[in-house]
Amino acid sequence: MATHRKHLIAKARAAGRACADSASVFLRDVGNGLLEVSHNSLALVGLIVVAGVAFVAGQTELRHGVEAQIYGWLQARQEERADPAELTAATLADPDAVIRATAAHPKDLTRQQAAVAMWLARRYRVAPEPVSRLVQEAWAVGPKVGVDPTLILAIMAIESSFNPFAQSPVGAQGLMQVMTRVHDEKYQRYGGILAAFDPVANLKVGVQVLKECIQRAGSIEAGLRYYVGAGNLDDDNGYASKVLAEQSYLKNVASGKSVSATIRTAVVSTPAEAPAAAPKPAEPTPVKVGAAEQPQLVALAR
Repeated sequence: MATHRKHLIAKARAAGRACADSASVFLRDVGNGLLEVSHNSLALVGLIVVAGVAFVAGQTELRHGVEAQIYGWLQARQEERADPAELTAATLADPDAVIRATAAHPKDLTRQQAAVAMWLARRYRVAPEPVSRLVQEAWAVGPKVGVDPTLILAIMAIESSFNPFAQSPVGAQGLMQVMTRVHDEKYQRYGGILAAFDPVANLKVGVQVLKECIQRAGSIEAGLRYYVGAGNLDDDNGYASKVLAEQSYLKNVASGKSVSATIRTAVVSTPAEAPAAAPKPAEPTPVKVGAAEQPQLVALAR
């Protein structure tokens, strides 16, 4: 009996070991199978990815579209993390703005020009840099057309106080208050009539008009009367005297003399220059202004 029980226990143990071995083999086979399937799946996914990339690379428009989407997504993520102030500054940035600025540093001018620029800046309470550029232009343009640079600057001072956006009630515009609609053809060389508000273009057109007025009238003072539209009137309200007085201050400053920036522009009586020997200029052709006949205004209207 005891022997028979021992035999049964041995058989039971053997059967248990066999079952354990079978289970171990089964689990090992299942694990190997799952690992194989996983490897094959990953390989399949990789193959699909490679094929997709190859296809996209061969389609230029599609590739650009994908790149744009990815860039947009990355930029959106970057903007979400960016500081709002920095983001606003980056959005409004304009590195080419300095190119449009009509300005020059006074140190880049000659001593004579710098003295005039600084005096005008103090007198008319404007920044020295844009005035410096205008002084440079006056000294560059004046000798080319035979007009004293200080006369050009004096006209700008009296006409607009160096406000490039100034406009009179009758349409005289810019630094030298040229009647844009009368001299529109002169602005075509500068891109059109909107150039009236570009300081340098307005200066150059104004100098052209001034030169024509002086040649037509035969003298500087008479030319100034034509410039202001009073060529055939008995009184120019002291305009020519104001310009010439301002010019005298500028000449003194340019020569190194001390002139107060707060000095008042005096209206002085100056003897008219003798006209050059030339035929008497024709009177301006009348044009309608409102309901009445008025003399044609050469450059300005008052």
